[in-house]
This record gives sequence, structure tokens and C-alpha cells, in this order.
Amino acid sequence: MEANDTNYRKKLTQREGIISIVGNMLLFFLKLWAGMVTGSIALVADAWHTLTDSVSSAIVLFSAWASSKPADEDHPFGHGRMDLVCSVIIGVILAMIGFDFIVDASAQLRSGTGVDFGVLAVSVTILAIIGKELMAQYAFWAYRKTGNPVLKADGWHHRTDSLSSVIVLVGIGFSQLFWWIDGALGIIVALMIFYASYEILRDSIDRLIGEKPDKHLLAEICEIIAENDPNLEPHHFHLHRYGDHLELTFHISMSPELTLHEAHDITNSIENEIRDKFSIEATIHMEPYESNRFEK
Repeated sequence: MEANDTNYRKKLTQREGIISIVGNMLLFFLKLWAGMVTGSIALVADAWHTLTDSVSSAIVLFSAWASSKPADEDHPFGHGRMDLVCSVIIGVILAMIGFDFIVDASAQLRSGTGVDFGVLAVSVTILAIIGKELMAQYAFWAYRKTGNPVLKADGWHHRTDSLSSVIVLVGIGFSQLFWWIDGALGIIVALMIFYASYEILRDSIDRLIGEKPDKHLLAEICEIIAENDPNLEPHHFHLHRYGDHLELTFHISMSPELTLHEAHDITNSIENEIRDKFSIEATIHMEPYESNRFEK
């Protein structure tokens, strides 16, 4: 990715973080006020969920700064994986908040008392749904533009908050019929938060560990290899992400009759084509056919 693209990625990430922090703080105080006035556990839980969005958005801003730092002696591939580290932090925060909501909601159910929501709760909840979904859509749009996983994580954080508010709104309509609706809604919101946490952690940890290239990319790389020499046998592909920087490692089995110079020329040609076409730095391990026969 070119330098100007990297700067655009950083600016868009920072902008999303600032918009999210301002919007979340406003919604947090509105929800908390409405929840305290009505005595609703679900609304108060929803308010604190919104506040955690502000924390995650602050992490987004930190990620934009940290991941854009250039490579140095201790970090030769740059600091791009700070995006993934920050995504993991957001996922863990979500899981902790979800657990806390289940504890509070269970206490509400055991108490056997209901909640009188009123017009205030309805108005604040509708406003929250609209505001959070708009922020989610902006975060997802920024993710599609930049490919930054921390923006996707922040978008899901907004989306779960919006959906939790939808559930609270539906529950308000049934609050006069079922005294236990507030506690039940708190548990449902917590389960949604747990799911979002799982999705964020799974995606980020997979990338941190190292992933296999997707089928389409793999097919195009194998096509490049075949064009250089149809007798080559590539295998053991591993893709490593460092923010904008991608490293690909794989093995190629080739004829043992090739000289070292010939083998080097072939692999060097393949690496250059992969770099030019996909902006991926490839490292190829060469081996003779015989050393790989028994694995197949």
C-alpha cells in the first residue's frame, strides 16, 4: 500500500474514533439518566454498554497512532499488528461487560419487581437506536475502505448496542404484561454482547496466529507459479499480516537437476510477480522433489 493510502487509512480511522467517542458519550448520559429515572436494569446496562463503546473508540484512536509507526530495529515488520491487539482488547472488554450484565439481570429477576418505563424511556431508546446504527454503518464503511480490523470491531460494538436498544424497546411494549421483562432483556443483551465478543476475538486471533490465503488468492498465486514452470509443486502456504504489510511464506518442490542459480532465478521471478500484482512480500523455501514425496 502506498504512503498516501496509509495516511488515508490513519485519518479515516482517527475520524471514526472521534465521531464514535462524541456520539457515545452523549448517548451514555441520555440512557443512564433515563435508566435511573425509571429504575430499569436493562436501560442502565444498555447505557454502560454504550460507555464501553467510547472506550473501544479510544482504543481505535490509539490503534491508528500506534500501528502507523514505522518499522524499527525491534519491529522490522512495523507496528501494523497493533490493530489486531487492540481488537482483542475490545473483544475482552465486551465479554467482561456481558458477564456483568448477566449478574445484574439475574439479581433483577430474583427480586421479583417490575419496571415502569414510560414515555421518557421510549424516546431515549428510539434516539439511541438511530444514533448507534448510523455510527455502526460509518464504522463498517470505514472498514471496507481501509481493511482495518479494529474498525470492524468498533462497528460491531455499535451494532450490538443498537440491537440491544431494539430489544429494550420491544420489551418496553410488554412491560405492563410481564414483570420479569426487564431482567430477561438484560440477559438477552448480555448474550448479544458475548456473541460480538466471540466474533471479534476469533477474527483477530486468527490473523495474529497466521492464516491460510483465501482460495481466490491462492489460485492466482499458483497460476503465477505454473507460468514460470509447470513442473513446480507449491505447498505449505502461510500468510502473515502486519497492518498494511503482508508476508507470504511457502515451499516449492522442484527438480533436483536444477542448479542453485536456476532455482534462485525461478523463485526470484515468482516473488517479484507476487509483489507487483498483490503488494505481498513472498519468501519461498526451495526443495528437491524427493524430499517431499513421502508427505504426499
